[in-house]
Amino acid sequence: MSENSTEAGMAALTICEALLLALNDAKVLPEREIMGVLEDAAATHENAGGSEAEIVEHKSIATLINHIIFGGNSVRRK
Repeated sequence: MSENSTEAGMAALTICEALLLALNDAKVLPEREIMGVLEDAAATHENAGGSEAEIVEHKSIATLINHIIFGGNSVRRK
């Protein structure tokens, strides 16, 4: 992955996390719905196919999303 792709990915991740927090703060989506979105995203990457290199990349992405889920970064848990 190129440096520009990595930077774009990090920017997108930061924006998405901020949007999830805002949706939760505004009571548009409850925590369980936000967690469902993250779990669905992780499952999509965990089950993705492709070449061996693509599968490794998808697994890494799923791991990152799971760290967000278990670390509580996107939802302010009480």
